[in-house]
Amino acid sequence: MKSAHVTAHYGPFPLSEALATRAQQDLLRRRVPTEGPTGPRLWVDRRAYLNFSANDYLGLAGDEAIKAALVAGVEQYGAGAGASPLVTGYSRAHQRLEETIAEWLGLEAVLLFNCGFSANQAVLGALLGKEHLLWQDRLNHASLQEMGSRLPCKMRRFAHNDMAALARQLEPGRGLIVSEGVFSMDGDQGPWPELARLAAQSHNWLMIDDAHGLGVLGPEGRGTLAAQGVSPDSVHIQMGTFGKALGVAGAFVGGSRELVDYLVNFARHYVYSTHMPAAQALAVSESIALVRGADERRAHLNHLIARFRQGAEQLGWTLGASQTPIQPLLVGESRAALALSERLREAGLWVGAIRPPTVPAGTARLRITLSAAHQEAHIDRLLDGLGLASNEGGQAHG
Repeated sequence: MKSAHVTAHYGPFPLSEALATRAQQDLLRRRVPTEGPTGPRLWVDRRAYLNFSANDYLGLAGDEAIKAALVAGVEQYGAGAGASPLVTGYSRAHQRLEETIAEWLGLEAVLLFNCGFSANQAVLGALLGKEHLLWQDRLNHASLQEMGSRLPCKMRRFAHNDMAALARQLEPGRGLIVSEGVFSMDGDQGPWPELARLAAQSHNWLMIDDAHGLGVLGPEGRGTLAAQGVSPDSVHIQMGTFGKALGVAGAFVGGSRELVDYLVNFARHYVYSTHMPAAQALAVSESIALVRGADERRAHLNHLIARFRQGAEQLGWTLGASQTPIQPLLVGESRAALALSERLREAGLWVGAIRPPTVPAGTARLRITLSAAHQEAHIDRLLDGLGLASNEGGQAHG
């Protein structure tokens, strides 16, 4: 009797060889199932760890009011949207969420997506043709880099946050400049006043991916542009996500009413995907209300960031130039990053090792993420773990 599963030892797809190569390079990825809700503690195989790997920057993923809004939404609308938004999947709950985001961020109109990856790719795919140019920061998210490489337009990448390099590349009125508010692996911010100036001078459009700035930075958590004093009118396209500081899931693209109407008609990721559940839209609306009033959470988070940075630097570790909840502790080689992550895990601290191709070769790191749900004692335990790891042979680069 033949097995139901066929091992791909032959044929056009050398899967085993590719996996073996990754394993030899200490780059093989594996999933670890967790138990229970996202929060400052993480349960794996019935053991509790302090969680320093999630993007739940304000500690809202387990908020009771958001959970109640989601449950009430399921009772009212059911568990799924049932169709794409242009069929029957667009509800009053979706419409109200779009209006809430537009008012919050000072935008004319907003369009909802299932995730930031699809939102980014939908925008680039709908706008850019062979007659256009696309300028991207070299450290932009994979969703942006990948889509840019597949489009008929010519993509030019500029050195990270190097505005002089971008200025040399720009051609008037030829296309789109894309950068991030907060870079997901380094935690630093894009120079948005200068980006807006260059876009205006060159008569090109400008797009921000603010997945990691929204909710954390600026008055009422309005994100990187508000934190840096940049008018939303000077940035043609804003993309933000609901699965980080907002604690839920999904994404949006915002800008002019004309842009949104265009995307409704030409963005394939929107037109041909089942919409996010209406219950999810209600949960995000509740989250935004909490985020707008979360100044104390943001102040506490900033205090924890400063406490961690001071302690890690005193221990001799090298950190990236980040003042956001993303704190990259630079190690260098993948094997060393994995070993350090494992030593911390043995101490009850869950910190993920980030390796190529997610980051450039030779820059493997621990991506430490802090949350407003953490306490000072949690930060001190992390610092104790890093100190112990250093004394036991972890290399502190300084």
